[in-house]
Amino acid sequence: MKLGVRWTLHGDGRTPAPGAVVRPDERLSWPRTAGLGAQHVVAMFGASFVAPVLMGLDPNLAIMMSGVATILFLLATCGQVPSYLGCSLSFVGVAATIRASGGDSATVTGAVFVVAVALFLSGLVVRHFGARIIHAAMPPVVTGAVVMLIGFNLAPVSAKTYWPQDQWTALLVMVVTAVAVVCLRGFWSRIAIFLGLLFGYAVSWLFDRIFGRIHSPVGGAESVDHWRLDLSLVGDADWVGLPDFHGPSFEWSAILVALPVVIALIAENAGHVKAVGEMTGDSLDGKLGTAIAADGAASMLSTAVGGPPNTTYSENIGVMAATRVYSTAAYWAAAGFALLFGLCPKFGAVVAAIPGGVLGGITVILYGMIGLLGAQIWINAGVDLRNPLNLVPAAAGIIIGVGGVGLRFTDSFELSGIALGTLVVIVGHHVLRAFAPTHLKGGGPPLDSGTSAYEGGGEGPGRPPF
Repeated sequence: MKLGVRWTLHGDGRTPAPGAVVRPDERLSWPRTAGLGAQHVVAMFGASFVAPVLMGLDPNLAIMMSGVATILFLLATCGQVPSYLGCSLSFVGVAATIRASGGDSATVTGAVFVVAVALFLSGLVVRHFGARIIHAAMPPVVTGAVVMLIGFNLAPVSAKTYWPQDQWTALLVMVVTAVAVVCLRGFWSRIAIFLGLLFGYAVSWLFDRIFGRIHSPVGGAESVDHWRLDLSLVGDADWVGLPDFHGPSFEWSAILVALPVVIALIAENAGHVKAVGEMTGDSLDGKLGTAIAADGAASMLSTAVGGPPNTTYSENIGVMAATRVYSTAAYWAAAGFALLFGLCPKFGAVVAAIPGGVLGGITVILYGMIGLLGAQIWINAGVDLRNPLNLVPAAAGIIIGVGGVGLRFTDSFELSGIALGTLVVIVGHHVLRAFAPTHLKGGGPPLDSGTSAYEGGGEGPGRPPF
């Protein structure tokens, strides 16, 4: 069986010729390949290390399992889909909701484990029926709305938990991160979150030296005096050791909150496989089901031992696009570095010490970007929101998901927020489509053009599109 672990040397193994690309089954010299692997680790660092902290999970275990997940993914796809699997941010809102209801880390990982099983099974279905089954069950209007409500559901976490801990540091970190994302080029723009973290650490340390302790709420609790950057646990942490493992526990209420995220994960994987196929020039549609199943299997393995779920990372697509090196050997090197970082508790202690104000500045941008990925899905697919068949279920589901609207069935069972919003979007779209008149199911915009044109006049000289 071909596992994709044999590579041919590209050219002289040093620098690719102008316009040339290093294909997935090729590699540069091993020192350069190791350097590229380290670059991939840095690229995914910001989001992949912030995510487990936001979810209340062990960052050391998260980075270790990201390495294991990447290896599993590369083996499953036979080295044809170069990808790094890092901690998924799609579950941050789920974890916050579960913990707010009294759940602990085991409850969070148990719920996510069930989602991983659903993702694995979805991958098997796609392998059997083809990618068209995804579009039939979850057209872009549905996936875009679900991704949007998952992202925007996180807004209160940033506004009420992190930002109030140190509002001025949060503001500075937000500005610096935004500037880094927009103004930097190439690889540096891909690690903007990481640069924002470094800046936040430095500012927090400086403010502690200048202003002393800050009086503010910590983690949504009462206000107390505390240091912005507390590295007291770093000195006590060992240099080498295993992360903390724990088994999952399963509660229906938590599982129902988490299940809708499987839609976002399928959309992420589909977009990733398509993007990699376009960059390498190879059609990877036949690998979509395998990629989704591999992601699910990797997340099952991670959550079974107490780690977070994993997903393909767009930051690493950016690195490939910038370097034009698509070698899976570089991802094997990245996975190796991740395993080494995971075995260093001192490193995890530094990550766990990220100041709340720093997280406030970063999450304002990060959560918003997650939500707006839903809008990007709509734009790329040309979803027409003038059509009430698209507009109504998406609008209702997003407000329910973001606002936390709920339906209580019994004293112990309630559907609300993300779970209810997703259900409304999916069921609402398909039910309405079954009863909708033919002219709403296709063709031109059914609503009056004045609802979508600037001042009712349409496009013309000096009149921008709206």
